[in-house]
Amino acid sequence: MPFKRPKKLYDDENSLYDYAVKALGRRMRTVAELKRLMRQRVPEGEIGHLLVEMVVLRLKEQKYLNDTNYAAAYSGFRRDNEKFGRRRVITDLKVKGVHADVIEKVVDEAYSTVNEEELARAFMKRKRLKKPANEKDTARIFRALLRAGFGVGIAIKVLKNWNVDDEVLTALQEEAEEL
Repeated sequence: MPFKRPKKLYDDENSLYDYAVKALGRRMRTVAELKRLMRQRVPEGEIGHLLVEMVVLRLKEQKYLNDTNYAAAYSGFRRDNEKFGRRRVITDLKVKGVHADVIEKVVDEAYSTVNEEELARAFMKRKRLKKPANEKDTARIFRALLRAGFGVGIAIKVLKNWNVDDEVLTALQEEAEEL
């Protein structure tokens, strides 16, 4: 088993800034994600906290760090490439530390022209989900649609187009409401 290298601690703003720029160069990050990453690389206490805040302010001034732009790019990617529904995108952005008001504005804008039923069909096509042969398959597809961020109503509409038994759909709807 290989030994882990100890994490290098940065005790000045310029070296921490260079580390942050490299981290942002690897992939886009939210302010919260970058702060979490940098906190592991600074001394504990007030000095470390101050270093992190100074670097974040510097990155924001230079427009390297912007949660609104991140959220817009992220929600567009998840909508267009992965075919996820708005609920999934909202949940993922909350986990990444984006503020609720930014999430609401950006996701509403990203999904304003999208027909969620068509998006759900595109998601099922992307995941190669076929017409359910039995109740178990129906439940599996229903849950997959819910996990992908689509509402119960959309999932029911999509399954109704496959002529799934109404009793099964009612049971699945009741199950979803209990959660």
